[in-house]
Amino acid sequence: MHAIDAAPVMPRNWDHYRAAVVDIRIPDRTVHVEPRPSGTAEGSFPEAAGSATVHVITAWNPLGRTASVDANARAHRLLLDEVRRRGLTWWPAQGGDASGTHREESVAVVGLGDTAARDLGRRFGQDAIFAWSPDAWRVLACDTAAAAVSGWAAAEKGRSGGLGKR
Repeated sequence: MHAIDAAPVMPRNWDHYRAAVVDIRIPDRTVHVEPRPSGTAEGSFPEAAGSATVHVITAWNPLGRTASVDANARAHRLLLDEVRRRGLTWWPAQGGDASGTHREESVAVVGLGDTAARDLGRRFGQDAIFAWSPDAWRVLACDTAAAAVSGWAAAEKGRSGGLGKR
């Protein structure tokens, strides 16, 4: 079989990534983003992002394996160092399942293209990252060109945050 004939290999947890929700702590509020059917854009896209894509990237649990609290904290600090070194606009974020039983500390980064965002996710051992734009919510595989495109709904969670400890 030739490589072009092979179906793309999807990350093991692809369906979980496609159903994941994200909380982004924009300076004056926290926005909760959930996937919706394609073509849906409910709520407000962050004005501070303009029309640029907001990529949500984590360094937690590389390769889809649960890491220790210390290892995840260390990896997150390295991710923050890299984002700051590049001079990117970013906001604290958390992604996880809709029930809230699994959450991963993340960053919501403005100013990267999809390729650079995938590269950053891959550098931190991630299977996938999220890409939020005014017209779509996308899950992007880090090791392949695989992507799942859907719509989104964003709701303000309030001024106090509620994203857990920093």
